[in-house]
Amino acid sequence: MSTRPETEADAPTFIESIFERLDVAEDVRQRLARAKFTAQVSIPVRMDDGSLKVFQGWRVQYDDTRGPTKGGVRFHPQVSAEEVTNLSFWMTIKCAVVDLPFGGAKGGICVDPKCLSRLELERLSRGYIRAIHDLIGPNRDIPAPDVNTNATVMGWMADEFAQIERRLVPAMITGKPLGLGGSAGRVAATGRGALQVLQLWAKRENKAPEKLRIAVQGFGNAGYHFARLAHAAGYRIVAISDSKGAIYDEEGLDPQPIWEHKNQTRELKDMVYCDESVCAQSKAENLSQQQLLELDVDVLVLAALEDAIDEDNAERIKAKVILEIANGPVTSKADQLLTEAGVLILPDVLVNAGGVIVSHLEWVQNRMGDYWSEETVEQRLDERIGKAAEACFERAKQEQVSMRTAAYLQGVGRIAAAMSNQGTRTYFNEHSD
Repeated sequence: MSTRPETEADAPTFIESIFERLDVAEDVRQRLARAKFTAQVSIPVRMDDGSLKVFQGWRVQYDDTRGPTKGGVRFHPQVSAEEVTNLSFWMTIKCAVVDLPFGGAKGGICVDPKCLSRLELERLSRGYIRAIHDLIGPNRDIPAPDVNTNATVMGWMADEFAQIERRLVPAMITGKPLGLGGSAGRVAATGRGALQVLQLWAKRENKAPEKLRIAVQGFGNAGYHFARLAHAAGYRIVAISDSKGAIYDEEGLDPQPIWEHKNQTRELKDMVYCDESVCAQSKAENLSQQQLLELDVDVLVLAALEDAIDEDNAERIKAKVILEIANGPVTSKADQLLTEAGVLILPDVLVNAGGVIVSHLEWVQNRMGDYWSEETVEQRLDERIGKAAEACFERAKQEQVSMRTAAYLQGVGRIAAAMSNQGTRTYFNEHSD
């Protein structure tokens, strides 16, 4: 099982333990051991100075047993085939955890988008769609935003696909601007879904929001919307970090003015990659990113990138609860150490599913040609992620397992059932002549 992600607790021993608990057929193990389809593409882009630069990109469709594959596209200098494959596996599990009719996929381009002009970014986005056009579509594989991509990028990609097809196909991609067939509530969906999971935990534990101190690592789209909504719900956000540093105030921070200050130097706030940092907030105490992770808080929110907590810093983590909004922010070894220390980890395959849930709602609206209000979308999001989270909480309690194990049992169980419905070795042996 060489493609098993090593950055989270679904390393080989973990996923094998899930298979054993579920007693899944060998056919299922074989099919989940590797991605169904992997494409690597080269994307030539004419730069503003007239030079030509070729970027490497990938699209991985891990499994489509439960429906067309679904997954974001990230622009980052560390994107690789291995990373995209791992992320596509997590997407497969995530869609099954929240019972969406999707399989898992992921895409990415190895690029530092902060070094590109807006015109270069558009050319790259369109070039990526030209390269993978034959591999995607509303009934095969539906991309979406991820790290360093957003509604504007999705709009460019949707337009490029339409030009190639010579027809509008809005359901081929999600996370689009509202005017191009996007869904109300999509931008804040990941942060909103994460807060919903935290709220359910707090309710089960009789924890009042105003009594809980929260540190947020990562202040991009997901981290900001989580912090904004949590602050509005009465939680005390005591620390926030971005890629340049962290700020801390024991009395609490209001995320909204911090976000506005971080983005004030740019006119198109949701489009560009801003130069400002949360560290410019003068009234708060400046910390290093590592110091934020090690704060004595009730809830530590991980909303940046993979491997934020590893075996080197796991023993210094003081938070009682970790909320994984990023993909794979806790390594396998760290997960084990933290669990043994009594830290509750609310796993990414459940916590950050809000984005794909509303992407599914956008896909449905595009196919119907009928669009819902933000209130309706949020209600449907809350219902679906709430139902999935409650099931995971109950399973963890009844089977005395971690929340990550409970979520994987829920997701893998659904995938295994679908695969078994197509026939396994046992089935064909029983019905052979």
